[in-house]
Amino acid sequence: MKHSTKNQADGTFHAVKGKVKETAGKLIDDQELEAEGVGEKIAGKVQKKLGQVEKVVGN
Repeated sequence: MKHSTKNQADGTFHAVKGKVKETAGKLIDDQELEAEGVGEKIAGKVQKKLGQVEKVVGN
């Protein structure tokens, strides 16, 4: 698997996982879990975007 494709897939996974943590944190009123989810969601989006850029650049 190309590195760019792997970054896109991993980024999507982390973004979804972060969204689940964020939602769970809201449901159980756990601000720490919610914040962790937000951070992971953002990191996943960044990683996915990095994979898209790598694909365009050709790495």
